[in-house]
Amino acid sequence: MSISHLFLWLTASIWGFAFVAQSTAMEVIGPHTFNAVRFLLATLSLIPLLFIFKSKQAYQMKALVKGSLAAGTLLFCGFTFQQTGLLYTTAGNAGFITSMYIVLVPLVGLLFKHAVDRLTWMGVIVALAGFYILTIGPNLAINKGDALELAGTIFWTLHVLLIGYLSRSLPALPLSIMQFAVATLWASLTAFVLEIPTFESIELAWWPLVYAGVASSGIAFTLQTLAQRQVTPSTTALILSMEAVFAVIGGWLFMDEVLSDRALFGCALIFTGMIVSQWPRKAVPINAEVPKETSL
Repeated sequence: MSISHLFLWLTASIWGFAFVAQSTAMEVIGPHTFNAVRFLLATLSLIPLLFIFKSKQAYQMKALVKGSLAAGTLLFCGFTFQQTGLLYTTAGNAGFITSMYIVLVPLVGLLFKHAVDRLTWMGVIVALAGFYILTIGPNLAINKGDALELAGTIFWTLHVLLIGYLSRSLPALPLSIMQFAVATLWASLTAFVLEIPTFESIELAWWPLVYAGVASSGIAFTLQTLAQRQVTPSTTALILSMEAVFAVIGGWLFMDEVLSDRALFGCALIFTGMIVSQWPRKAVPINAEVPKETSL
C-alpha cells in the first residue's frame, strides 16, 4: 500500500467517524447551531491551504461567487437534512444512506446526458435493494431519520454534479472555502430563527465541532488532495466508499449501536452496490477530475 492509498483510507475513516461526532453533539446542541459553527471552522481551517496549494488556474471572480452561492446552498441543505436526521437514526444508518450519492450520481446524470454503463446500473439496483432492506419497515414505513438522511443524499448528489461542472473552470480550493462561507451564513440565519444558540452549548459540543469542522474538512481535504495526485479516480472512489463502513464501526465502538441482521444485510448490499458501480473499467488519467466528497 502506497502512502497515497493510506491517505485515502485515513480520509474515509475521518469522514466515517464524523457521523459519530455529529450524532453525539446532538445531545447538547441544536443541529442548525452545530452546522453554523462547523461550517465556520471548516472555512477557517481551509484558508491556510491557499498558501500550500497555490492554484495557477485562471478564473473570473463573478463566476466563482455565483458558483459558490449555488454550491454552498446545496451544501447547507445536504448538511441540514443529515444533521437533523441524526436526531432520529443511528450514525451507521446515516453513513450508509449518505453514501448512496455514489450510485445516485449516475442516475441524476442521465438528465444531463451522462453515459451510464451496465456495471453501474447493476450497482445502482443492488444498492437500492440494500436501501429498501435497511430502511423500509412493515407497511412500507420508513424511519423519520432515515427519510431525512435520504433527502440530504439527494442534495449531496446534486452538489457532486455541480462541483464536477464548476471544477472545469474554477479552482477547487477557493471554491471550497467560499461554499463553506455561504453555508455558514445560511446555517447561522437558520439557527437564530429556529434555535437559541448559546456559548454554553457550543462549549459543551466543542470537540465534536472541532472534529467535524477541522478534521473532516481541513485535514481530510488535504489528505484527499495529496492522494489524488497519485491514485486513479476509480480507485479513489472505491476507497472513499469505506466511509460508510467506518460510520458503522464508529457507532458500534463509541455509541453502542447494534444493527439487526436485516440492517447488516441491507448495509452489505448498499456497500456491494457502491463497489460494483465504481469498479475500474479501463485506465483513466490520474489527473482526471473526481467529484469531491460532500461530507467535507
